Amino acid sequence: MRQDHRAGEKTFIDYAGQTMPIIDGLTGEIREAQVFLAVLGASNYTYAEATWSQSLPDWIGSHVRAFAWFGGVTELLIPDNLKSGVDKACRYEPVLNPTYHDLATHYQTTVLPARVRKPKDKAKAKAEAGVLLVGRWILARLRHHRFISLDELNREIRRLLEILNHRPFQKLAGSRRSLYESIDRPALRPLPERAYQFAEWKKAKVNIDYHIELAGHYYSIPHALVGRVVEVRYTGNTVECLCKGQRVASHPRSCQKGKHSTIKEHMPPNHRFYAEWSPERFLRWATRIGPAMSEVTQRLLTGRQHPQQAYRSLLGIFRLGKSYSEPRLEAACRRALAYETLSYRSLESILKNGLESRPLPGESKESPPVQHRNIRGADYFQPREERSC
Repeated sequence: MRQDHRAGEKTFIDYAGQTMPIIDGLTGEIREAQVFLAVLGASNYTYAEATWSQSLPDWIGSHVRAFAWFGGVTELLIPDNLKSGVDKACRYEPVLNPTYHDLATHYQTTVLPARVRKPKDKAKAKAEAGVLLVGRWILARLRHHRFISLDELNREIRRLLEILNHRPFQKLAGSRRSLYESIDRPALRPLPERAYQFAEWKKAKVNIDYHIELAGHYYSIPHALVGRVVEVRYTGNTVECLCKGQRVASHPRSCQKGKHSTIKEHMPPNHRFYAEWSPERFLRWATRIGPAMSEVTQRLLTGRQHPQQAYRSLLGIFRLGKSYSEPRLEAACRRALAYETLSYRSLESILKNGLESRPLPGESKESPPVQHRNIRGADYFQPREERSC
């Protein structure tokens, strides 16, 4: 059945089945590049580019460059059910990848994936025909060329793409380019001021120290959300945390593992978020175990910019006392203090390997001599005449 498409309504998206080989100039290794396609529904105006893979970052980047090529965005994006963009294919309610949904929101468009094994949803005259056309008029012409970089291949694809889009229709007046200029381009939604920056998403639970962890770094969240699960949107530069769709925190991205990014406004009054969680309570627990544990606790609490940043480590250390016994934990703390390795991981390693019972630097391994009247001394073995002197 013929399908008509309104100007500016749909962009059909797919990958060409054919790949293009690229030769590494240094090693001679051959890698196969994928070919991304986007076709406007009304004019058949076509965009194509080579990418290294069909992974999510490449998929999103290709969309951004396609929108820039078109100079605007259609109302709908019609992709195939590629795993990069669709987490769960479903005839009625497909689940989009959060990053792909974020891209659509940024460009104020809607993603409507094609149904599985329903090629007519993509109007074969569009995406599928676009695949055949690009394969015949571009990729076939490049099959005998040797490319040593992705940029070199894309320059040739771009050159041939201009020829293809300006090529006159066989049964219609004009070309893809002229039809695009007359009907599609005026109907496209304008591009936002800045291009979409690739972002990833994850869910994280807000810990008792009102921080969430991302790639080994800790970012603060308003303390009222302790125990809640938030959505984390992160790019190479920023980390945003959302609760029920509302942004509750934003931080510059940091690559310092084990460090904290803390906003003072996220803290409860007087640096306390619950009455039962306080430095004093941790110190009382530590004193019950022993002086070494007490010193480790004190130094961890005072060694951070905010005491709350030590709570996570201290909770783990106290749990070691339940797993290995408190006397062994106290001995491990003495060893950690001697070597200045005050951390949960260090104490866990000491206990796991039984190192807490070994002598510390400066401690003698020999026991003091035993004094007893029945024990013969050195004098006993001297000659008799020397003993009498």
